[in-house]
Amino acid sequence: MARMTNRLFIGVGGHVVAIDPATGEEIWRTKLKTSSVATVAVVNGRLLGAANGELFCLDPATGSVLWKNRLAGLGMGVVTFPGGSDATAAEVAEQLRRAAAAAG
Repeated sequence: MARMTNRLFIGVGGHVVAIDPATGEEIWRTKLKTSSVATVAVVNGRLLGAANGELFCLDPATGSVLWKNRLAGLGMGVVTFPGGSDATAAEVAEQLRRAAAAAG
């Protein structure tokens, strides 16, 4: 799986879109379903998108769908992901240490 650094992933209009956060330029877009709502998450290094009750794993470099799960029997509702980031425990600890040092 490709690295996900220097990319902002958004869900909009049934698409997952990769944006260069430095320039705002679109890198790629992938239509998931005919839905106005698409949700996105990075979980354990995987780029996940969801729309109309289906879950997709995408290649972060190209937007290609690697796999999908129809979540059979659960309807066509919005799929939500847990909050937070994909930071490791060591990265979070370092961020907390820096914040504490800056606070004095």
